[in-house]
Amino acid sequence: MYFCVKFLIVAIDKSKYLSQTLQNLEESATLKMTKLARQLKAQGHDVISLSIGEPDFDTPNFIKEAAKQALDDGYTKYTPVNGLLELREAICTKLKRDNNLNYSPENIVVSNGAKQSISNLCNALLDPGDEVIIFTPYWVSYFDIVRLAGGTPVQLKADIQQDFKVNATQLAEAITEKTKLIIFSSPCNPTGSVYTKDELAALVEVLDKYDSLFIASDEIYEYINFGEKHTSLAEFESVKDQVITINGMSKGYAMTGWRIGYMAAPAWLAKACTKVQGQVTSGATSFGQKAASVALLTGPAASLEMKASYLRRKKLVQTMLGEIPGIKINDPQGAFYIFPDISYYFGKSKGKVRLENANDFAEMLLNDAHVAVVSGSAFGNDDCFRLSYAAADEVLVEALTRIKHFLSSLS
Repeated sequence: MYFCVKFLIVAIDKSKYLSQTLQNLEESATLKMTKLARQLKAQGHDVISLSIGEPDFDTPNFIKEAAKQALDDGYTKYTPVNGLLELREAICTKLKRDNNLNYSPENIVVSNGAKQSISNLCNALLDPGDEVIIFTPYWVSYFDIVRLAGGTPVQLKADIQQDFKVNATQLAEAITEKTKLIIFSSPCNPTGSVYTKDELAALVEVLDKYDSLFIASDEIYEYINFGEKHTSLAEFESVKDQVITINGMSKGYAMTGWRIGYMAAPAWLAKACTKVQGQVTSGATSFGQKAASVALLTGPAASLEMKASYLRRKKLVQTMLGEIPGIKINDPQGAFYIFPDISYYFGKSKGKVRLENANDFAEMLLNDAHVAVVSGSAFGNDDCFRLSYAAADEVLVEALTRIKHFLSSLS
């Protein structure tokens, strides 16, 4: 005799066992929108993604050839945690040539992308209760990197009327006895705004009063600058020992997948960040570092060719956005983003779906017009959205045409 026993299999949700820190962590909005766009595309939809911050250019051939040569030469082993001496020397050469900054290899830490450099810094500096002023709009990961490191992020907001740039008065009023670190980017992701030398000088007048306060200056878009020559905050001698300059190969050299970033910092802090990285990832890719050395010593000529294309595209996008009623835009002087204010359309509807905020706009635009952008709420501004113009001209024209038609369909 045989018996048939049926078992009821119940899926048990074990996510409750995840750390509270992780449960409070937000998914990267840029990566989330890119994922959703890919899913729609896989379903057969004609999706245009302007959501990710990645150059559409290929890495220049001379850099790829340098990596191939490094592989042939056997550079396939572990590297020092803080980076190959050859690359750290090349970074010092670059900083002197382009930024008039004098650093030694002991001041440099090479990481697996600039994001890790920022994470290393926060983990090296912050204790629970330490406040970190983040100029807002901010790059999407600053906020949660600070939280992961135990710090308390404090948003210091600037709107489109200020060209999205925090001024000295705001900064002076925001600093408290708990402030340990300030983080900002110039050229800025997501707004494309660039702090001029005079604007930085005004901030320095405030910072001069606080010698125990540190500033992370994210300059990853340095080479994509359409206005005056880029100014590094560390060029101001009075605060140089408080400044940590963050940079990398991803944007200027179209090397996003290579994951090579770096920081320039006081030697004691560089040593501390090396200690952190040694317990997380160790050194960056060996042959990638060799190629990065060649790129930096060759100089930014290839980057300047890309910049010319970005400038043309920026003007194209501004012209087409300017034809859409109600949208407000600034004139970004760097990076490859524009950050339009879409609040004019809040309260309007399409069918039974009502647009209340930038999150609704990004979701409705993706589902209705199949254009992926990122809600400004991910960057600390609920009225705007980020559009990347790192795409071919014809792609941008089609995307902006769809956006215009979508907005005109609202009532």
